[in-house]
Amino acid sequence: MLKAKQWSVDNIGPTKLMVREAAIVEPTGDNVLVRTQAVSLNYRDKLVMETGMGLPLQFPFVPASDLAGVVEAVGPDVTRFRPGDRVITTFLPGRINGPGLGDARHPPHKTLGGYYPGVLSDYVTFSEDWFVHAPETLDAGEASTLPCAGLTAWFALIELGKLKAGDKVVIQGTGGVALFGLQIAKMHGAEVIITSANPEKLARVRELGADHGIGRANWAERVLQLTEDYGADHIFEMAAGANFGESLKAVAVSGRISVIGVMDGFDLSAPVQSLLLKSPTVQGISVGHRRALEDLVRAVDRTGLKPVIDRRYTFGELPQALHHLDRGPFGKIVIEF
Repeated sequence: MLKAKQWSVDNIGPTKLMVREAAIVEPTGDNVLVRTQAVSLNYRDKLVMETGMGLPLQFPFVPASDLAGVVEAVGPDVTRFRPGDRVITTFLPGRINGPGLGDARHPPHKTLGGYYPGVLSDYVTFSEDWFVHAPETLDAGEASTLPCAGLTAWFALIELGKLKAGDKVVIQGTGGVALFGLQIAKMHGAEVIITSANPEKLARVRELGADHGIGRANWAERVLQLTEDYGADHIFEMAAGANFGESLKAVAVSGRISVIGVMDGFDLSAPVQSLLLKSPTVQGISVGHRRALEDLVRAVDRTGLKPVIDRRYTFGELPQALHHLDRGPFGKIVIEF
């Protein structure tokens, strides 16, 4: 029987990773068998392995959610794919369009590499609904960056934010979501301000098209100066914690704050006055649905957008790739099979 090689953990903890073999599941019904070519890492993957994030992990647990690969075989009920098709995963299986799958007591949380097994495996067998066609213009490593980081930025700015030319966009940091936000915003004619504590990274975002690069210290005041007190139409809130107060200070009247990251903590802290007087939209972003990912794929092929990859690692170099995540990459980290 053919075996798949995969990374997995037997329990929660930072040093529990191991390579094991598992049976390849032949596709039945509407399932497809996909041979993995590349997996893109998200910082969330580290958090899931190290803390569990409150998820009901099934051990041995295979981490990661973002895969690009090739369909090897299909079940008899499959209609969307055929062998040889290049595909990428969806982060939220089953969310085809519209709201997330959940309710007020049990918010949507059923993701790949969390509630469901992940994709750091030679082969995966999932429902065809869990995949979309990969962009024709990207290689596998580039395509693997779209399902979480790319779609998060697209969902915040385009699907929900209705970004238009001339809008002023503030993006915090230079990670995967941040740089996708920069590229998508510039694609649509926006003015983009990037914040970072690293001068070298600020120079690099200017090369990618950012209009302004500013330090993290007192960044909201600097945004108000740059925009002549207008503020920002869109802000990517990547830190949370007390930084949310700075976002409220910098946001324009009736602007939008997309809460995406939690680097400074899982709580939001801010004076309520700006929230009441400016009436901004504060939107939590939990990636997005499959239809929006298909929209993003079409936009990538039409515009030639190229994801920013900091470094590509081999399958055996996963521990080194995870250490790179801790150091703060410029763009995405990719594992190639």
